[in-house]
Amino acid sequence: MCCMLMREMRGKLILIEGLDRTGKTTQVDALAERLRGCGLKVVAAKFPNRESEIGQLINRYLTNRDFQLPDQAVHLLFSANRWEYIEELKRQLNDGYCVVLDRYVFSGVAYSAAKGTPGMDLQWCLQPDKGLLKPDLTLFLTNEDSESIANRAGFGEERYEDSDFQLKVKQKFHEAFDAYCQEGELRTVNVTGKGIEQVSAEIWDVIEPLLHETRATNEFKYF
Repeated sequence: MCCMLMREMRGKLILIEGLDRTGKTTQVDALAERLRGCGLKVVAAKFPNRESEIGQLINRYLTNRDFQLPDQAVHLLFSANRWEYIEELKRQLNDGYCVVLDRYVFSGVAYSAAKGTPGMDLQWCLQPDKGLLKPDLTLFLTNEDSESIANRAGFGEERYEDSDFQLKVKQKFHEAFDAYCQEGELRTVNVTGKGIEQVSAEIWDVIEPLLHETRATNEFKYF
């Protein structure tokens, strides 16, 4: 059953996180479409946003392994890309839009911390994102069949698509969730061996109760 958000409340900020090739973008699009079918105003967005000048620099770094930058500079670029759109996100939420994000702060922290660069622990990695909006709910898509991921078309085309590195990233995701998620802010969805529609149904089972909440949510939460 679909439900409508109370008009006097701001929209919900929903984040879908996960390792590369776990179906995040597919599920973001599916969730956004289903929410629109309920009559909600919806925006789907992806980080990094590669359209801005900062985003274009990030895209060059991700797709051209010959283009080198210090790990600290790369991390700050990703954070700056998120800060570029913070006011737009606030405006959309205040206008009653439900915003569904494909990657966000947790990805930035996990991928950078996984590099093992001296001094770049979780706290250092989160610091540039302090003050960014915190999602009302984060869904973490996990696939335990790493071999199937590695065999997917296109895997390995971008800089971080390496199976051994992805395992390190996964560990850092869990550490970041333990450190920065409060009760009820995180749900894990195991996508191993499941089809798109089955995963979408499981995500909807998690999302629908959030839309029924009647508590005031006009105030933002921040990292």
